[in-house]
Amino acid sequence: MASYKLDKKTEKWIKEGRGKGSGEDYLPWLTVRDLSSKGRSHRVIGHLTGRTHHFFSDLELAAFLLLEWNPAVTDIREQFPLRIEDTLSMAKQASIRHPEAGGCHQIMSTDFVVDLSAPTGPKKFAIQVKTSTDLMDSRTVEKLEIERRYWRLKGIPWYLMTDKQMPRAIMKNLEFLYSARVQNETTEVLLQSLPIYVDVLEENPNTGLPELGMLIDQSYSLEPGTSLARLRTLAALRVLTFDISTPWTELVAQDLQVIEDIALLRASYAANQ
Repeated sequence: MASYKLDKKTEKWIKEGRGKGSGEDYLPWLTVRDLSSKGRSHRVIGHLTGRTHHFFSDLELAAFLLLEWNPAVTDIREQFPLRIEDTLSMAKQASIRHPEAGGCHQIMSTDFVVDLSAPTGPKKFAIQVKTSTDLMDSRTVEKLEIERRYWRLKGIPWYLMTDKQMPRAIMKNLEFLYSARVQNETTEVLLQSLPIYVDVLEENPNTGLPELGMLIDQSYSLEPGTSLARLRTLAALRVLTFDISTPWTELVAQDLQVIEDIALLRASYAANQ
């Protein structure tokens, strides 16, 4: 077993159970409070897990939104710590200096460990998020190699995600829809109103969504903006689907499609309320 020395703060975090648990009980290894000076950080309530997630960059937040949008994802654990005995071993094999500070070894972490419910393929994978400019730094690349070897040892797919793989239009749509999943009306009330929206969508295929919303508001004497907000929420809940790479502001009625198995979706949301 590789010998190592940890500082008191790291030992405290281990005792606190950081990096342990799953779902709403998971405790990330690092929180924004620990690295408050690192730059743009975010604390976001996860719709999937029901807990606060911690991110240290806009890029990490973007990756999280992309993962939350995937219906096959069942759990997202950010800032996931790697077993130090293994990372020390991987570093030695690759002849790479293991991260340390002040004479103490540092526990490495992966940005995301994700669980899946897919019927075939892997049930879990790991993601590290970096900007394309980060990859210009040789030390960063060395640490990524340790991480890559670590997950290969565990038999779990590991992916490196950069800003180049996150189209701006998709990320803007996901960010726009994310907050809409917290609605004032119950999901069942929204689903009961769906036939009205479907009829108007079919009757006005080339109409933009803002104009469509105003049309429905006027027809049913609703407060201005009510129907557009409901269309946004129905899209956020995946009741209405569209090409996520098309900016929301450019959509017209015919771009929105009703999910085929509405009964299954209704049951799924009812079970989680």
